[in-house]
Amino acid sequence: MVTIRHVLRGLLAASVLALLPLQGPAWAATSHPAPRSAPGHGWTGTWEAAASGTVPALPGQSIRNVVHTSVGGHAVRVRVTNRLGTAPLQLTSVTVALQESGAPKSAGARAGTMRTATFRHAASVTVPAGADAVSDPVPLRVAPDANLLITLYTPVDSGPATYHHSALQTSFLAPDGDHTAEESGAAYTATTGSWYYVTGVDVLGAPAAGSVVALGDSITDGSGSTSSANRRWPDRLAARLRALPPQRRLGVLNAGIAGNRVLLDGTGPSALSRLDADVFSRSGVRAVVLMEGINDIKGNPDQTDPAAFEDAYRRIVERAHARGIRVIGGTITPFGGNGNYTEAREAVRQSVNGFIRDGGLFDGVADFDAAVRDPAAPDRSLPAYDSGDHLHFNDAGLQAMADAIDLRDLRPAR
Repeated sequence: MVTIRHVLRGLLAASVLALLPLQGPAWAATSHPAPRSAPGHGWTGTWEAAASGTVPALPGQSIRNVVHTSVGGHAVRVRVTNRLGTAPLQLTSVTVALQESGAPKSAGARAGTMRTATFRHAASVTVPAGADAVSDPVPLRVAPDANLLITLYTPVDSGPATYHHSALQTSFLAPDGDHTAEESGAAYTATTGSWYYVTGVDVLGAPAAGSVVALGDSITDGSGSTSSANRRWPDRLAARLRALPPQRRLGVLNAGIAGNRVLLDGTGPSALSRLDADVFSRSGVRAVVLMEGINDIKGNPDQTDPAAFEDAYRRIVERAHARGIRVIGGTITPFGGNGNYTEAREAVRQSVNGFIRDGGLFDGVADFDAAVRDPAAPDRSLPAYDSGDHLHFNDAGLQAMADAIDLRDLRPAR
């Protein structure tokens, strides 16, 4: 049972963490093995969006990001970012609220749930270029599988805005000033399909044993899924995990970036170079499901040496294992029929998948390829799962991918 003493102890510990100085990237002080704690104690990651690039800033506008929880808790903290910015980012107001019930495309907040997020006990925060900031604990009870509104206001142009381009979720903009504390969505007259300045939400006291990070590209990011419906494969994995007892349950953090690659930077930093920011800095990480490589194979320049993939995967696993984190290898799914398909590239995919399945490197294998391929044409996806571009998957295909993960492989510590 969670007692008042436990709650106060957790909030005090979180306040101490929030007061740590941010020197350089925010993950520099937190990139170490996460301490094991019983379900219901400490912080757990419930939502993530990896920084994928920059766009022009939106000074003088309120940005109401809609994000979705995987597990719930009795307090939250928000991660805001200027990771890819070039100048200090001034945020004069950040709020958190529950989205109004039954309205997944509404900018309105549920009555009585609007809260101000503070940073070192101040309502405003300046985030240095290249850094993240974590809010103080916000006393707000949130449920699993629920939408939160994270609203930010920046009064001045701080240069390029760090954002996540392909949110597959409708968020909102109020173009005429600071409306962050308003429950009404009336001022939010414009919409966006991206998330601005926010990369994570943690919950306190979740009935869970930690979190799992889905590290991937557009297939993990949700391309092809129904917008604003939370049907990406990590969302469907979260639904499966919620059915488990608390000692086996995990929050799910989606670190997919459309266009991302393992070996080279491009759309977002490469998987190798973003491990600290998108995996190791996150709260309570126990496992990673790694599914990256198709953009390297079909990219420009395309990567033709399977040994380069093997070396990259090995370095990722070694770094994760050094922090006590399990790594599940996801096989690369078919792309026959896509405009970038060639037999030479297919041969690389098959070789890399052979290593993922049989190389003995990973703590488990999620055979996404086997789950979605057409048995009559193994270089292609089943037509029932194909989104139409012969590369990405519709809702049914993404459900099949989530179902391909053996939950026993995630094995959070007891």
